[in-house]
Amino acid sequence: MEKYQNILVVIDPTTEDQKALKRAVELAKCTNARITAYLCIYDFSYEMTTMLSADERDAMMKSVINDRQLWLSSLIEEIDHDGVNIDSTVVWHNRPFEPILDQVINNGFDILIKGTHQHDKLKSVIFTPTDWHLLRKCPCPVLLVKDHLWPKNGNIVAAVNVGSDEEEHQLLNNKIVEETQNLAKLIEANGHLVNSYPGTPVNIAIEIPEFNANEYNDSMKNHHISAMKELAEQFDFDIANTHVEEGLPEDVIENVAKKLDAELVILGTVGRTGLSAALIGNTAEHVIDRLNCDLLALKPDNYVSPAAKK
Repeated sequence: MEKYQNILVVIDPTTEDQKALKRAVELAKCTNARITAYLCIYDFSYEMTTMLSADERDAMMKSVINDRQLWLSSLIEEIDHDGVNIDSTVVWHNRPFEPILDQVINNGFDILIKGTHQHDKLKSVIFTPTDWHLLRKCPCPVLLVKDHLWPKNGNIVAAVNVGSDEEEHQLLNNKIVEETQNLAKLIEANGHLVNSYPGTPVNIAIEIPEFNANEYNDSMKNHHISAMKELAEQFDFDIANTHVEEGLPEDVIENVAKKLDAELVILGTVGRTGLSAALIGNTAEHVIDRLNCDLLALKPDNYVSPAAKK
């Protein structure tokens, strides 16, 4: 059975150009999937209309939902989706990520697709609170869509962490490689694996005179190259399409993605929430702003969303 049979698309209420929906249709045509177009709307002014009774406010809210449902239906009609079944849902909620996560958890969606917001003046992507919650808490893969096309014979860059002995990272690496091979076959692209390793800590080089920085660097590099080779061989992955470079993960991923003009970057997120998330941050969030291509974020198989624990 093909993956991605059941696709949830988050509709952007602020634009006619629904790039996430177009990308979902593109993917659905490869997998014979069905799509649910999901629009979450809210207008605080309706709650503040004290002159109206609760029933009148309710009627007004239903009228707005109905209007947006008609708008969404006309948007779907305008997109070329021959042979792809698209359902649509409009809900009223002031915290969009909550009903979106409920949809994913309760209806077993295989992938969540959402467009990114670009800041007109800065030409950078605004990483919204909704994006933050979905990347951290969504149990299924999250595809954040930008404007880069998915050409035939394009490049997919998958970020792995081969330097870690932790079982969690190794299992996530395996999942990322499998996903890369699966998607490369599906959309007729070339898969690449990228891994970063840290440079010599400057403070050690200064504090310990006998410390050999070059030796340390070579040893670190060789360890990562060897681990990458092992991972590639495990999955019969073309070793020529592996990249091991020194630097921070976000810098290395950005450099390799630009060099290859990648259409998609795949990486794993461990789904930290709370204070550790705020302090540590996540490679996905650091890198999304710097890529001009789509980003697919995967969770470990044993991940349980905090939204599912309610």
